[in-house]
Amino acid sequence: MKFISYKVGGKETFGVERNGRILDLAGVMGLPGELIQGIERGNDFLENVDHIINEKGQDLPSFDQNEVEWLAPIPRVKRNIMCVGKNYRDHAIEMGGEQDIPKSIMMFTKATNTVIGHKETVLHHGDITEELDYEGELAVIIGKKGRGISPEDAMEYVFGYSILNDLTARDLQKKHGQFFIGKSLDTTCPMGPYLVTKDEVDDPHNLFIITKVNGEIRQSSNTGEMIFTIPTIISTLSKGMTLEPGDIIATGTPSGVGKGFKPPRFLKKGDKVEITIEGLGILTNPLQA
Repeated sequence: MKFISYKVGGKETFGVERNGRILDLAGVMGLPGELIQGIERGNDFLENVDHIINEKGQDLPSFDQNEVEWLAPIPRVKRNIMCVGKNYRDHAIEMGGEQDIPKSIMMFTKATNTVIGHKETVLHHGDITEELDYEGELAVIIGKKGRGISPEDAMEYVFGYSILNDLTARDLQKKHGQFFIGKSLDTTCPMGPYLVTKDEVDDPHNLFIITKVNGEIRQSSNTGEMIFTIPTIISTLSKGMTLEPGDIIATGTPSGVGKGFKPPRFLKKGDKVEITIEGLGILTNPLQA
């Protein structure tokens, strides 16, 4: 299923995509009011939604996708977004050379204030950064609580996948000597357009990923190029920390970021960034003009 969180008529709700339309689910008897609550219920929630759509889908309120205001699949994230750094070999090299290829997983987080949805405007932050950069990534959404998860069992803890843009102020990142401030400016974590359940993705390690800026392809790769796989990432994170339903893990970005060009090609006011991941849709966000 492809879940969507959105606003319509000033009301925040969620639904599923069917044949280009959105079937509204919030308020249906037996279902929660927010998608995050459904994620917390796990398989029971998915089975209930599947039953409702099959039995009553034609009677549910529905909307054209252009009628709604898109939100991130989980509009109010409970914990910082967990991100893997330099998880594609070519990206590690473009950022610093062969010596920058990590031997162990590099982790950092983005604050919850960064999250916005498909089509929402990204603030340019030109008063504090001159080096705002894009990073197209596959995001993994955790579906059940767990700690000490083995790589063999890790995929059982995945609810689904989405597209994420890990926008980064490179100059702030360098200035402060760590990632948090440069990664946590308001609106710098667009997500969406959908949260696609894992049953619809045959192999998350074989998905084409493309990032365009103003229609020009900047990043073009495949998730099979990740250095550390999703089971390895989940297992490593959970060794001493309990993962919770709704946790978001960004799995890293391929080469082609603005900083990797010579000279660098950072984002400008009015730019439009589009990230496509096979089977997950297209995440589009304009920059503040």
